Amino acid sequence: MNTMNRRSVLLTGLGIAGAGALAACSNSGSGSTPALVSPSGSAVAAAEKKRTSTGRTHEVTLIAAPAVVELGAGIMAKTWAFSGQTPGKELRVPAGDQLAATLSNQLPDKTTTSIHWHGIALRNDMDGVPPATQAAVRAGSNFTYRFLADAPGTYFFHPHVGVQLDRGLYAPLIVEDPKEPLSYDEEWVVVLDDWLDGVTGTPDEVYAELKRGMGGMHSGGTSTASSSPSDNSSHDMGNMGGMDMSAGMGGMSSSPSASPSDGGMSMKFMLMGAESPLLGGDAGDVKYPHHLVNGRLAADPQVFRSKPGKRIRIRLINAGGDTAYRVALAGHKLTITHTDGFPVQHQQVDALLIGMGERYDVLVTLDDGVFPLVALAEGKNATGMALVRTGSGGSPRANVRPKELDGMIMSASQLKASDDARLPSKKVDRVHRVELTGSMMAYDWAINGRRFDMSDPTAHPITVEQGQRVRLDFVNTTTMWHPMHLHGHTYQLGSSGPRKDTAIVLPKKTVSVFFDADNPGQWMLHCHNAYHGEAGMMALVAYQG
Repeated sequence: MNTMNRRSVLLTGLGIAGAGALAACSNSGSGSTPALVSPSGSAVAAAEKKRTSTGRTHEVTLIAAPAVVELGAGIMAKTWAFSGQTPGKELRVPAGDQLAATLSNQLPDKTTTSIHWHGIALRNDMDGVPPATQAAVRAGSNFTYRFLADAPGTYFFHPHVGVQLDRGLYAPLIVEDPKEPLSYDEEWVVVLDDWLDGVTGTPDEVYAELKRGMGGMHSGGTSTASSSPSDNSSHDMGNMGGMDMSAGMGGMSSSPSASPSDGGMSMKFMLMGAESPLLGGDAGDVKYPHHLVNGRLAADPQVFRSKPGKRIRIRLINAGGDTAYRVALAGHKLTITHTDGFPVQHQQVDALLIGMGERYDVLVTLDDGVFPLVALAEGKNATGMALVRTGSGGSPRANVRPKELDGMIMSASQLKASDDARLPSKKVDRVHRVELTGSMMAYDWAINGRRFDMSDPTAHPITVEQGQRVRLDFVNTTTMWHPMHLHGHTYQLGSSGPRKDTAIVLPKKTVSVFFDADNPGQWMLHCHNAYHGEAGMMALVAYQG
């Protein structure tokens, strides 16, 4: 096997070119470290007091513990989950209410954990990022997160410790708009996930293999280096319909595997040959035996029941660790209304591309019959599925490929912010060049060539000051795409693009984003590929005191 073939770069597909030149940029980490605003300091408390509050508080307890979950079709998986189910129970609060969520850590082997409230612009000391914003919650201990959720939208929550994101510890968080401008009859929250925990191994075993890098791999042993064909030349936009999806769900054992012996099995978890023009080439690192929609396999899917003519709001969340999904509802057009919680100019599409950590809201008027909602694991020759049933009819096969998946496909780079969500025009006060670096060969993913040191998180901050308009230039020097997530803020893609907190940056491309420094503290900026982030593709965006 020529391991370098996997890293070939396809510069076709949807480019996300950045706005603005790279002149007058400042790299992070230059000079001595300035005084930084503390996550629990007075500036953070003052910012919280300025948030609009209803005075109401919602209390909930989230128990993180081992669980055996049914994925459907008789497949059981040992994992970690919130209160015994995955996805965890949806939290739903009106905008302006306070959430008081007590995390009870009942994980085994003295495992620490936390909860990050993904996409929420909340007070810094409640962001859930050990050691930057809090000490990790020790096994057998509790921690209560208290914060105002004042921005309506579709969010979710998950741990921010190690690669726990790729277990079952995640759930939707919906902040409702008391003045909801959209008109619809019903809601359906749809959580997408790539799954291997308790089936082929654990996320920790995956990371242990990946971090050795491709240089540490050998091609001996079995020839099953990928669950999909190594020749993925058919993954072009003109011939997508001819792909045989039958290998997607049946190519791997569904029985739990024993822990690998010292040194591990050759290429047990690393995925080879996964390529996608939409993602600019290499689609992902990890072999997943299953792709879930609301915790269910395509062979035994969740069924959303409604009536013909009903207008449905679907809130899509990609909680996956390593997979982008192309999502379509057979026989229907989707009208995109929001991404990452913020409204966009409505756009009708056949399918949308959603990276890890991204969320999209869509409206759809249902026809009469049975329709698969399909999440194609982009570049990985596998699918997840749920069903919409409004009338009689048989269920489609698990590997169905609706024609909409090959129709008009949209990603965030093609959307425009709605008038009320667009940032007001303002001079940029500070520019940071955020170079995405690393490779699969050494698995040395980093920002500006420096792997983030969790033992010294404030060592090389990307500094901003309260009130500044900041431009971040994500310069992807690698041959992989990266979904870049900023905590505590939303940024705007270019001068008129959508407001986002997570954005796809394609290989060898630059994406420029703008945000207002209006939420003091110390905030993580990282790739939302769970394994890239853990390897070191993280940085700290910190307010100077």
